[in-house]
Amino acid sequence: MSTEQPLILGDLPSLSKLYVNAAATAARRRMLGLQAVNALPQGSHEVRGVQADVGNLTAYQHLVGESASDVLPAGFIHALAFPVAMSVLNRDDFPLPLLGMIHLRNQVEHLRAVQFSELLDIRSWAEDMRGHRAGTQLDVVAEVRSSSDGALLWRGVSTYLAKGVFLPGVDKAAAAAAPREFTPPAPTAVWQLGVDTGRLYAAVSGDFNPIHLSVLSAKALGLRRAIAHGMYLASRALADVGSVKSEAFRWNVNFEAPVFLPARVALEIRTLHSDSGAWEASDYVAWNPRGGRRHFSGSVTAL
Repeated sequence: MSTEQPLILGDLPSLSKLYVNAAATAARRRMLGLQAVNALPQGSHEVRGVQADVGNLTAYQHLVGESASDVLPAGFIHALAFPVAMSVLNRDDFPLPLLGMIHLRNQVEHLRAVQFSELLDIRSWAEDMRGHRAGTQLDVVAEVRSSSDGALLWRGVSTYLAKGVFLPGVDKAAAAAAPREFTPPAPTAVWQLGVDTGRLYAAVSGDFNPIHLSVLSAKALGLRRAIAHGMYLASRALADVGSVKSEAFRWNVNFEAPVFLPARVALEIRTLHSDSGAWEASDYVAWNPRGGRRHFSGSVTAL
């Protein structure tokens, strides 16, 4: 993390405006023939005194299957912090293209229950740009603290891939990861996702990335159809783990194959308990029930 003072933003940035600006920046770079640089910008962005909107929280809970509650789900906090993280990737000196960036994995530490009425300070920065077999990856860190006492409540590390953008001197073969074999187990649930799933999640998260919204907008960015948001899928899996989980937990997800909409998604959740019967962890995996291709997998573990 940079030790520089953060850039304080007055309000949560508009994701729609960020995406429009990202498109304009990409067009300008192509026209001017600008090349990506090899260093990430220093410093972080921060928004202070953020409070969740109750109506939006209720809509989110209903959409992903969380129980109605005054406590913010970990996935909702990710959505709350997401505009701050995207503002870092939208800086003029950010070296990689924001549009088309692929979400590879997410690691979250949810340290205690967060009430919807709490005021929150959200800070984000980018770090650890490195090679990948398909391009360049980096981590975007977001931290959410209590505005009243500065206590860390939630920390997320999202890893993104800029496909086709390679750092000089990277050995693509060395950066390649061996594919993991997968045999689909018996599902514990099957989700039916409509063609409007991306638009519905965008309405509650504010993430109107064109790759999620329609066939036409997805094709404009090189996809054959719109795909479901990765964090919608992960948050729905977290909701399916349910109230068995403790108030403090570590939540990991690795994304492998996109879910093209509309879709059926099979899911298996396995829960582990200690000898005393207390919940310790839940592992989950989701796949295409027709072809057996794994979409994502992860775990929720007690802290």
